[in-house]
Amino acid sequence: MTSLNSTWNWLHRGVSEIFPHRPDSDDPDENLQRRIELSGQPLRVKLGIDPTGTDLHLGHSIAVRKLRAFQDAGHTAVLIIGDFTAQIGDPTGKSEVRRQLTAEQVKKNAQTYLDQLRPILDFDTPGRLEIRYNSEWLAQLDLNQILQLLATMTVGQMLAKEGFAERYSQENPIYLHEFLYPLMQGYDSVAVKADVELGGTDQKFNIAVGRDLQRHFGLKPQFGLLVPILLGTDGGQKMSKSLGNYVGLWENAVTMYSKLEKTPDAIIQEYVELLTNLTWEELPENPRERQKVLALDVVTQYQGKEAALEAQKAALSQGEAGSIPEFSLQDVQFPVKLFYIVSAAGLSKGSSEARRLIQGGGVKLAGEKVSDPNLVFERAEEMEGKVLQVGKNKFARLVK
Repeated sequence: MTSLNSTWNWLHRGVSEIFPHRPDSDDPDENLQRRIELSGQPLRVKLGIDPTGTDLHLGHSIAVRKLRAFQDAGHTAVLIIGDFTAQIGDPTGKSEVRRQLTAEQVKKNAQTYLDQLRPILDFDTPGRLEIRYNSEWLAQLDLNQILQLLATMTVGQMLAKEGFAERYSQENPIYLHEFLYPLMQGYDSVAVKADVELGGTDQKFNIAVGRDLQRHFGLKPQFGLLVPILLGTDGGQKMSKSLGNYVGLWENAVTMYSKLEKTPDAIIQEYVELLTNLTWEELPENPRERQKVLALDVVTQYQGKEAALEAQKAALSQGEAGSIPEFSLQDVQFPVKLFYIVSAAGLSKGSSEARRLIQGGGVKLAGEKVSDPNLVFERAEEMEGKVLQVGKNKFARLVK
């Protein structure tokens, strides 16, 4: 029983809400812990991601890390790539209509997502991970089946969804295809026979729709397990690339480390709980040292121990973490060659020296050595957020 309780405590770590949740009940349909104890076989734990962009950040990793925890507890992770639903666009939390993507855009985005998730999930052990694309079943629905889905929900119920209600009251347009999104995502749970669905706290409505649809189709309704929305590195607003308070899963070790090592004291315990396997009790009492431990642990997860230690050394060489100077790309005329950026950022005495440094292997961009001084960048977005390094001690973070 101790082992079961220990496993449950680990699965429950950092969870905002489970529904339904009656911890005193022995009914495995009301108590997820009892379902796990009595199932006798791996549960099917679903997480859906819509590849609507190319970049993931640590905020996206929380639910994926929880999916890994279920993998480690012996359950089957079912990762749904919403290649069909991404073309609709999740209206959750949106005050306006989302731009619809093409199938080709979604396919390309999906591959970048999977590449970024490999450090988190177990992709290799047989039976531990199913990767499913929801076009597999959603693209096959005919009009009669779609009408059947629509008949399971009223307009009033749909307008109760956060976002829809706000847009309706403000007389902002809501298109009928947007009503389909919660139903399509819910139908994913029917198609894969999910026992548990993971998601952020903003996904409760969609997960509840999945429960309703499973019940409608004669299946046992799934449990919903909600995880928090991560605050950004500013400690004030949710992590978002558009707000600049993010740590990207694709970023190089130096950039990740320098951002994390200045995590505000007010949110560091939350970061430790949600982004690491560390316990608060094992951390140093000194807040500065806690930041270092957090940064080193997270960077190690995504970049490896050696790269994390090198990033820590680079941060120490700059004095205080986060003191890497920023170089604004706003006044740079694009397209631009790399040697010009090295020179303009003050990392060399001039263009000629910048060329020599690059050709001599002394320049790294985003942790990768570059040797062509005439490497051309067409847009600022290609360089934004990356760290330019010359030698061991000169750094500049490129910002717009």
